[in-house]
Amino acid sequence: MTVIEVRNLHKRYGERVAVDGVSFTVERGEVFGVLGPNGAGKTTTVECVSGLRSPDSGTVRVLGSDPAAVGSGLRQRVGMQLQESHLPDRLRVGEALDLYASCYPAPLDPRALLDEWGLADLRDRPFAKLSGGQKQRLFIALSLVGGPELVVLDELTTGLDPHARRDTWDLVERIKERGVTVVLVSHFMEEAERLCDRVMVIDGGRVVALDTPAGLTARTVPPQRIRFRTSDPFDAELLSGLHEVASVTVTGSRVEVTGAGDLLHAVTSVLAGRHVVVADLRADRPTLDDAYVALTGTRTP
Repeated sequence: MTVIEVRNLHKRYGERVAVDGVSFTVERGEVFGVLGPNGAGKTTTVECVSGLRSPDSGTVRVLGSDPAAVGSGLRQRVGMQLQESHLPDRLRVGEALDLYASCYPAPLDPRALLDEWGLADLRDRPFAKLSGGQKQRLFIALSLVGGPELVVLDELTTGLDPHARRDTWDLVERIKERGVTVVLVSHFMEEAERLCDRVMVIDGGRVVALDTPAGLTARTVPPQRIRFRTSDPFDAELLSGLHEVASVTVTGSRVEVTGAGDLLHAVTSVLAGRHVVVADLRADRPTLDDAYVALTGTRTP
């Protein structure tokens, strides 16, 4: 089932065009990534999807309805963690969940959510006393307390240290295991590569690519590359016949091989079988970060 369907979405602020003809779909149960540089139109797009902003033109359907027209009825089926989320400093963790739960007709049990998301011991702690990772756990729990079918997570791990970021990734994977569809806005390519079933890259308000992380990488950036040195003369034909190999370049004792598939295993198996001794073996596999740079010309943090 298609959970989100966006067609030719446009949104401008004065003279600035924020979103310019964006179209995409999100299927039930997937983690769908929205990637792009700062100011690319990512947040505006998901705010239109969530009903927080009205598009200037185009159509948006979320769970079969127009979010701008349906209002609160649809929002009760959609959970959100906004890019800049905050709570009153003195509001305690348990109080926040109880407050949010009171806004829904059939919420999940707040106490069960505290236990599930590792917040039980923080029930009485004020928001201001939480660490960055603990705040993100709380915001995820708040986005789930209404029992939503769709959750939008905007820049979920910005500002977190690497350990807290990876803990948060585990939480997102647990959300998916619950059968909840996730829209993840991010500028961390490692995050998108690990979590997302498909990713959409937006730049200048337009969609420049939409594919699986692996598919996007494969069609955007050069193939895998293996480099090594040999002590004895090396015949390029030794490897050029392998179907994984695209090219072999020999410069003196240095050899560079490009290709696809299980290139490293194919090359090293042949070398070992011919008793070729290599040194300084290095394998470079293209990543989603490489694809992102190729598409946008912008390096990620």
